[in-house]
Amino acid sequence: MDLTPPRGTQDFLPPASDRLLALYDAAHRAATSFGYRYVETPTFESTDLFGRSSGQTSDVVSKEMYTFEDRGGRSVTLRPEGTAPVVRAYLAKAHDLPAPFKAYYLETLFRYGRPQKGRLREFRTFGIEVIGTAEPSADVEVIEVGNLLLSLLGRHQAVLQDVELQLNTMGDEECRPAYRELLIAYLEEHRDRLRDEHRDRFRENPLRVLDCKDDACREVSKGAPLIVDHLCDPCAGHFTAVREGLDDAGIGYTLTPTLVRGLDYYTRTAFEFVSPALGPSQGTVIGGGRYDGLAEVLGGPSTPGVGFGSGVERLLLALGPEWDWRIALAVGGRHPGVWFFVVAVGEEAIPYARRVARELRGHRGAYSVEQSFAPRPLKAQLRMAGRAGAKYVVLVGEREQREGTVTMKRLADGVEVPDVTPAGAIEWIHAEYQRHRAELGTEAREHEDGDG
Repeated sequence: MDLTPPRGTQDFLPPASDRLLALYDAAHRAATSFGYRYVETPTFESTDLFGRSSGQTSDVVSKEMYTFEDRGGRSVTLRPEGTAPVVRAYLAKAHDLPAPFKAYYLETLFRYGRPQKGRLREFRTFGIEVIGTAEPSADVEVIEVGNLLLSLLGRHQAVLQDVELQLNTMGDEECRPAYRELLIAYLEEHRDRLRDEHRDRFRENPLRVLDCKDDACREVSKGAPLIVDHLCDPCAGHFTAVREGLDDAGIGYTLTPTLVRGLDYYTRTAFEFVSPALGPSQGTVIGGGRYDGLAEVLGGPSTPGVGFGSGVERLLLALGPEWDWRIALAVGGRHPGVWFFVVAVGEEAIPYARRVARELRGHRGAYSVEQSFAPRPLKAQLRMAGRAGAKYVVLVGEREQREGTVTMKRLADGVEVPDVTPAGAIEWIHAEYQRHRAELGTEAREHEDGDG
């Protein structure tokens, strides 16, 4: 018997498995520090799900899916991507879930193709999704989670420092049709310069030409009309808000007009974190954007969404052999659950509240922090804090903004501590955490004594 794994798959044994575990740990910390909840969906789904989400004429559906008929005569497919199953699961249970719904997953995906470095037939992905809000601040937060992941993985050594955030907008159903016609007209003029696949099919989906990694198509794309020049006012405003949010978060980016997604349900924000260490065709280590039309494609009501996916194996390649996974694991060990819910009292306090939330998360994502995406009344935010299971509310109003402080409130007993600096809040919460751990330790010892 041949003991090697099937072609396009790999075994993870120590020390490779230790590196994988450290990356998983960093992914869990990055997501949960923003209040995302872990989800799992089935390894296989109805084939129709991916036919709808990926497009019947796409390479994924026509060439890459592992599809088979089960013993009941049903066509099922091993999942080739992570977003559609999560949206399906959300639509099935929407009445029982919070809105917006913030989810993350670490799972295995399957695509048939020629195995190569960074692209296997069985591969792992870390993904996050925010379902149920169209606010541009959700787009910014999704990018912040990706940025935090890269920071957790590469902060301690000189790795991932050259990763570039590329950003674009794709408009929406209001402004994109007119742009699509302009692009088709341009591609008609340059049809003979396109690679064979796009030369015959670009009219079906012209945006895919812009995303093509072939050198010939890249040359044609350089002169194509830019969608950013043809946005409607709402899309232009959304893109401006996203860029301002990234500026406020201190996250640099490069505007990349050719960065697109090939399906109609993708709207507005599109982004990628790209590592030059992996080459132009394999350099994306995190890719995501907004997919406000996906829920309707799957037969559900109009439900906006935004998220990203990150290939785990490709991240490991970008980290390289010099990455010390032991250091990455050593910075872990934080307590699960939502610790802080930052409440802005009045719209004027929102920018300061967001800065406070970032400072509370800290450079290692030590404690999870949540806040409302959109302006809401005080009582509504307090209800959100309770539903999120937050242990502490951080109140930020006009006085706190003026004095550079916050007011801490412990939800368990209502105790308030006013005039605390964000740094002081971390010290205070750390003392509370140590006290909590000591209490848990005492309870554990008492339980052991009771069991005799």
